[in-house]
Amino acid sequence: MRSTLKFLVAFVVAFIVMMAFRALVFTIYTVPGSQLEPAFKAGDRVMVNRWSYGLRTGGSGLFSYGRLCWQTVDKGDFVAIDDSVGNVSVGSCTALPGDTVKWQERTIIVPGKANCAKHNYYMIDRLGLVREEQIIGRVFLIVYNHAPDSAFWNGYDTNRLLLFR
Repeated sequence: MRSTLKFLVAFVVAFIVMMAFRALVFTIYTVPGSQLEPAFKAGDRVMVNRWSYGLRTGGSGLFSYGRLCWQTVDKGDFVAIDDSVGNVSVGSCTALPGDTVKWQERTIIVPGKANCAKHNYYMIDRLGLVREEQIIGRVFLIVYNHAPDSAFWNGYDTNRLLLFR
């Protein structure tokens, strides 16, 4: 009885630590489509470092948005973006706040706090302008690939296992 209780307590503590680690440090997302080929293929499971640009805090409810240990996104970084409806996309940063870019057949300056915008924005390929608050973190590893239309027991690509980005 006593050993069973010790096991259950250890199991619950390990589970809580694992969930906190996943929520606060690293998270795995699936690349939904093939728009980012050859860097990412549809079905890639990518690991995202939530601390790479600072840990996001608040944003809804009682607390306002903020980042602990804030750092800027660099051009060429692959980032995970939360569209605030629960969907996550992956894209590459092509322009920073203050950069001049061609977008939708017009030349614009990417808005940022330095040029009188309320938020910093980043130009993310195929997604357009994305607010800093929507960026979850930097994609740094392809964990594995599983073809979207395959059954669980097959469809794995052994050439796309633990690839650093």
